[in-house]
Amino acid sequence: MAEKRGGSGEEVPRIQGFFDNWVLLLILGFVIPVLSYTVWGLVEILMVKPLPIN
Repeated sequence: MAEKRGGSGEEVPRIQGFFDNWVLLLILGFVIPVLSYTVWGLVEILMVKPLPIN
């Protein structure tokens, strides 16, 4: 559920708590591009046709 912030008793939505966590956003900012480019590179390598040997 939503967590309470400070002494005012206001409930903070879950998504705002996610965006307030700058460490998590920093980690995701590195992990998501690394994973996506790694998968993209592996797909490109697997799609290359082998050289004909003559």
